Amino acid sequence: MEEDSIKGMISAISWVPRGAAKSVPVVADPPTQEEIAEAMKTFDLGRDSGSDADEDDDAATMELDGAAETVEEVDEAARAKAVAKALCKGSSKADDVADELRELNMDAYDDEDEEVDIFGSGLGDLYYPSNAMDPYLKKNNEDDEEDDDDDEEIEDKMIMPTDFVIVCAHSEDDIFSLQVNILEETNDGEQNIFVHHDVPLADFPLCTAWMDFNLKGGEKGNFVAVGTMDPAIEIWDLDMVDEVQPHMVLGGLSKKKKKTKGKKGKKYKKGGHRSSVLGLAWNKEVRNVLASASADTTVKIWDIAVGKCAVTLEHHDDKVQAVAWSPQSPEVLLSGSFDKTVAMNDMKDGGQNCHKWSVEADVESLAWNPHNEHSFVVSLENGMVQAFDKRTASSSSSGQSMYTLHAHDKAVSSISFNPSAPNFLATGSVDKMVKLWDLSNDKPSCIASQNPKLGAIFSVSFSNDSPFLLACGGSKGKLKVWDTLTEPAVANKFSK
Repeated sequence: MEEDSIKGMISAISWVPRGAAKSVPVVADPPTQEEIAEAMKTFDLGRDSGSDADEDDDAATMELDGAAETVEEVDEAARAKAVAKALCKGSSKADDVADELRELNMDAYDDEDEEVDIFGSGLGDLYYPSNAMDPYLKKNNEDDEEDDDDDEEIEDKMIMPTDFVIVCAHSEDDIFSLQVNILEETNDGEQNIFVHHDVPLADFPLCTAWMDFNLKGGEKGNFVAVGTMDPAIEIWDLDMVDEVQPHMVLGGLSKKKKKTKGKKGKKYKKGGHRSSVLGLAWNKEVRNVLASASADTTVKIWDIAVGKCAVTLEHHDDKVQAVAWSPQSPEVLLSGSFDKTVAMNDMKDGGQNCHKWSVEADVESLAWNPHNEHSFVVSLENGMVQAFDKRTASSSSSGQSMYTLHAHDKAVSSISFNPSAPNFLATGSVDKMVKLWDLSNDKPSCIASQNPKLGAIFSVSFSNDSPFLLACGGSKGKLKVWDTLTEPAVANKFSK
């Protein structure tokens, strides 16, 4: 019997390409007092973030298992717990220091005997009848055992070339994090999924985007951008373990609050969003470019090489839920909004020319078809999926859809095209179902479906390295990877 209460949640999933992660991640140094103070400030800012315009009418609600679950602000106890976890979780170095201090027993230092018994028969003697009694030999053996333990710990932390790495935006109670998961495929074909390490976040995560642009210099890196209920976008180095601060923050709240008549107002960093970041898209061709969608109704284009907003687009009238760069035309950006429109901007001219399509309901997700440069699909709050041809673009929002599919009974929160098999689409919904579709001849048909027992589904994503593996996450906070080739209809239609 499934539990009714929701203890955890996966709100977004990103695959890390094989070979992108370091085989042995770097362990960060223990935090300094300044970093601890900065982390405390970050959690304070996270609690107070949000849009001034949205405070009265938007309680940051999210539909979970058919009910509106309000995401509440963390209280003081949760804040302390979150900061403690962020600073100490997994920090073996901090534990080692504590152990060493206990061994010194400084509290009893003055109580030690001042006289030395030269002729005693205790462990202070220079001669020992047997090696077992020699404390120096024991110490050496202990050191060898510790070295063996260290080697085992390094081996446990290693990421093998055959491993899959999956990053999940995770929340449990009032603790928010990125979980870096490892998927191992055993010799007998079974899957083994475990959390390699996690990254502490100050606020509820809503979206992620993996990227290989190396913010530290060099050819390629292993970074992930995270959008949260906070207006800031955090960028973390996934090759670092026990890190407590992001490598870069785009926008967000200023530490100084502006003064307004009658109350203290929020002060935002120049060029940043004014409300929650709902969607992110990294440009794989122009690798220093990141697009973001926000509840403040804007889309922003960021140059992550310098950490600044390059362009702000204001062509929507309501919250912008999703953004996606065209894989074939990397200068073309799609955005989908609660104003029931999808917009296409050509960024070669700074996004001045905007073409729109009307849809039937609020946009939940959108994706370009990787096998057809002209088409894309949009998933909606009313359970529908609509497909469009960009050549029908219109400035008057009148472009007709190629087809409309009643995919689910509730909101279709996530969609994903298979990267290798044309006309193969996955959809996930808050109705708890994941479905697989054959889109051949623009006549969609469901060829497989399942309830993966993950609660309301918030994210589905095919792997680029093993294209028939579909990662799924939802309101129960668990990650599941579905090998879709085990479905006979999928194997018959799409396997080569």
